[in-house]
This record gives sequence, structure tokens and C-alpha cells, in this order.
Amino acid sequence: MADDSNRSVRLLCRPKQLNTKGSDPGIHFWLIGSPFFPPLTVASFLRRIHTLPSSASPDLPKESEDLRTLIPKGFEVVGALASGDDTHARTAVDAARALMNLLYGDGTDRPVIGAVCGSDSGELRFVVSESENATGLESVSSVIEERDSEKFVWENGCLLHCELPIKLPLYYSLKNPTDVEKSYAQVTESVIAKLRDPQAVYMLEMSNKASRDISPPVIIRGVQLDFSTDLSKIKPLAEDDDGFNASSLSCSYFSISSKAGSPVFSAENADTIQVSVLFNSLGSSSASTVPVAEYFPVQEETRLLVVDIKLDVLCYSSRELPLKYAVSNLIIPGLVDQLNVVQKLMLPNLLAQHPRLKSYHFSPPGILHPITVFYELSFGETEMKQVEVRRSLHSRLGLPYDRPLLRISNALDFSKLKNNDMVSLQKGSTLLRDVHIGIPSSGVTGGTVSLVQGSYEYFHYLHNGYNDSGWGCAYRSLQTIISWFRLQNYTSIEVPSHREIQQTLVEIGDKDPSFVGSRDWIGAIELSFVLDKLLGVTCKVINVRSGAELPEKCRELAMHFENQSTPVMIGIYMTMFWPSRDK
Repeated sequence: MADDSNRSVRLLCRPKQLNTKGSDPGIHFWLIGSPFFPPLTVASFLRRIHTLPSSASPDLPKESEDLRTLIPKGFEVVGALASGDDTHARTAVDAARALMNLLYGDGTDRPVIGAVCGSDSGELRFVVSESENATGLESVSSVIEERDSEKFVWENGCLLHCELPIKLPLYYSLKNPTDVEKSYAQVTESVIAKLRDPQAVYMLEMSNKASRDISPPVIIRGVQLDFSTDLSKIKPLAEDDDGFNASSLSCSYFSISSKAGSPVFSAENADTIQVSVLFNSLGSSSASTVPVAEYFPVQEETRLLVVDIKLDVLCYSSRELPLKYAVSNLIIPGLVDQLNVVQKLMLPNLLAQHPRLKSYHFSPPGILHPITVFYELSFGETEMKQVEVRRSLHSRLGLPYDRPLLRISNALDFSKLKNNDMVSLQKGSTLLRDVHIGIPSSGVTGGTVSLVQGSYEYFHYLHNGYNDSGWGCAYRSLQTIISWFRLQNYTSIEVPSHREIQQTLVEIGDKDPSFVGSRDWIGAIELSFVLDKLLGVTCKVINVRSGAELPEKCRELAMHFENQSTPVMIGIYMTMFWPSRDK
């Protein structure tokens, strides 16, 4: 192994749930970097989840299919991590390079990082393979761990977002329905050709149209695009180049300069450039022409099937990247990848039932870059097929299995971006949130503080002018608890009113119809009935005769907050609520 004292790897994060002790030597993680970062920079570790039958070797075709759409353009695989000793470094490098060839083509010849995790010590060691033809591996002299990774990624980074609805007309013979597959492939190739056509037009504008210093849109034509230059070889534009055309403008043209307060570095707060595709088939011509219609008679009975799809691509870019390269090297490849993925997902059941596919973008906690996921909307989010899809994603991303982090309600919603921040879940809400924060400590020496995890909204007497003084305490507690489930994305139902709570209890047979509209009290048992009916949440009820008995329950309460983290209502009864923890 060659020695190079100048080699260093920069880590923006460390692999989650890294425990290879007792496992077979093999690939465990893919290393993700970006052509916009310094060489040998690792932004994330994504777990390998597909292996070949009866083998610990990764199933590279399946891995490439997953990662092709999961990782946004602007990020890329740069290496692999294997368990074992230093002799397995070559295994990591070879696997990473083979995966990169599947993802980016055989012509990809760039440095690859190989990482090895000791089975016993857990220590990470890195090597570098400079090129595909390099016979030796270069050792890494130092590992730099970035302290402010979010700032590193987003201070000079931005997002590009493109939505493209398409109708695909598919003609096939009734005598040979399998012709639909050939027709789909032809139509897909036709759309890809239009995206690269010199007559295509791309309009770029700022997503945050509420900003006062918004820049005018920019038009880029297909003839201006460059599909041959590698992103890592593109030089930033000169700072003094202030011409107004696609060749002289970079993504920084759309940066918002007047941001209030201290900047927040995250995908949610990044400047986002909206890209629209305008297929222009007219063009300019000096010769006079007239419309021409061509007639192609069919030889046998044929059926037309129109497939509606909506491509939705999110890309990451440096602010210095020229806009024309952002379109040709990020947006268009992203659209092409999604076209091919949708085709593969659609074909098996195309004639029986159209799959309802939609892509969603997420920014999970602990992952520095956004991800893109296709969900089949024909299934409900609680159907086992969807649950297994999310479980697989949680495994790859190293996310906890007991938090709903990749449900549709967690997806980035670019229609709600305003003033460089996400609109509140309840727009215009006047409720206080997380009122326990800032309460002085009790002063108990050696005590441990156990708190609810996640946000909630504080519903209280007389809120919204509704007079429930003296009888509405449990109603307000229930509303506060349901707000927690909403804000943690376990549910999207509205927080019920007093009357809706009463109506629910009547519907399940717990109360008589005369209960609706009354001022009768409810307690912990009724709260558990309503939570079970509206959310499917199980509850635990603990009875105490007085507040003096509460210290006896402190250990159980602490365990609840440590393991379940949901709110607790304490009244005549003490009640603990927790969800089923399905993702």
C-alpha cells in the first residue's frame, strides 16, 4: 500500500449504527460525496441493504436502482465501507467503482475512497484509489471531521426543483397486448430526445416569489446546453462577469441577499431555483411553411392508452455553477432517470391497473442532503407494503424505526416556502407551543429531567373565545395531545373541537345523544376512547388517590418519556398515551 502523507479525508458525518462486530467481512455502507465539495469529502453514509443470494456481496444492480433516484443530482457515490482488516480495503474500492460504473457509466474514472471498519475496535481507516487503472491503494494520513457540517453544505449551496407533468400516448395491438411495452419504451425515448432538443426552452426563476429582491427569470435554450463537460471539471464564473445571459449567469444570480436574522443552514432554508420545461417545436425559419398532416393507417385493431405521470426532480448545486450546466448536468439527467424509473415501475401492471406513482423529497434528521422517494399512492400509508418500503428506507438511512420521518406529511413542500422558511403546520395559529421550555429547574440535587420529545400546541381554557371554564380541562388536554400527534406527523386530522369530541363519544356508544352540546366533564377513560377512535392510539391509565402518591410513579413516568416520549395528562387520573410507533 503506497504512502502519501498529503492525503486526507474530510467527514461531514459519521456512519449511523456502525456495528460490524461479529459480522461477515463485506460492504456495509456506501460513501456519498459531491462534485461541488473538495475531493475526498464524505457527506453521508448510506447502508447497503441488498445482497446476492447466499452471499454477503452487495447486489449492485438493485443497489444502483435504489440509489439512482434516492440520491439527488449534485451528490454521488464516492466510495464504500467494508468490515474487516486492511486487506478488505480493496474489496470496498472495487465494489464502489463497480457501483459508480452502473450509476454514471463506464467512462467514470475518478478517485474512490475505500473505508474499513475493524470488527473489534470499530475504528475507521481510509484508503484512496486514484483511478480505475491504479494498481495500488494510497493510504490516508489524516481524517478531518467538519464541526459545522450544515454550514459546509448549505452556505454555498442551493437547490433546483423541476416539476414536469407528461401525458404518454401508448398505441398497442389488441391481438398482441405486449406491444404496449415497446410503445412505452419508444415514447420514453421520444421525451428524452425532446429534453435534449436544441429547440427546448428552460425557464429558471426563484421559488421564493415573496422576496422583495427577487431576480427576473432567466431563459436557457437547448442550443446553449453542454452535455459533455463533467461537473467536477466546470470552472466557476469570474466574479466580475455581470452580463445578462445564460452563459454568464451562475446559480448565485437567484440568491436572496436580504435574509432577516442569522442564516439557518438546511435544505428547508436553502435558496431554491424553480425550473420549468417549455417544449418549443416552432423555432425560427426564413422559409415559408404550411402545416403538414401525415396519415399512417393501422393494419389491425389498435387501442390507445394514455399514461399520466408527473416528474418531480430536486437537485443540489454550488452557487457558482453556471445556470446552463445546472440544467444540462443536473436537471435533465434527473428527469431522464425518473422517466426510466417510472417506466420500470409502471410496466408490470400497466394494462391491469395504472400504478399511482409520485415522487416526494425529504430532509430527514441527521442526513445532510435531501432524498427522493417514489411512493405508490394506490396503497394507504398504513398498508404493509408501504410500511415495508419505509422500513427499508429507514434501514438504509440509519433512521430510528419508532418515528414517522418518511411519511408523505414529512415531505418538503415547496409551495409553502415563504420568506426562506417553512409555513407553520397550522397557518395563522395563535396557540403557544412547547410551553414547558424555559421553566426553571426544581432544584432537586442529583435529579434527572424527563421531558416530552417533539412539539405540541398548548390548548387552554377560553381559547378562541370558547367559554369552557370550570369543565373543559380534559377537553383541552386532549386537544393538546392530538396536536402533538399532528406536529410529529402521525396524523393529518384537525384537532377536534369540544363538540366533535362529544360526538365521537356518542358514536362509539359511550354517551347518550344528549351529551353533544353539554358542559359535562370527561376524564382519562373518555380521552382514551377518543384517541383510539380518531388515531388508533393505545393508552395507559394509572389511578392515584392523591398528588402525594405521584412520587411513587416517577420511575414509571421517566421510563415512559425515555421510551415513548408522548405527552402525559395528570388529573384525577394520571394517563399516559403512546402511539403504535409505525413509521
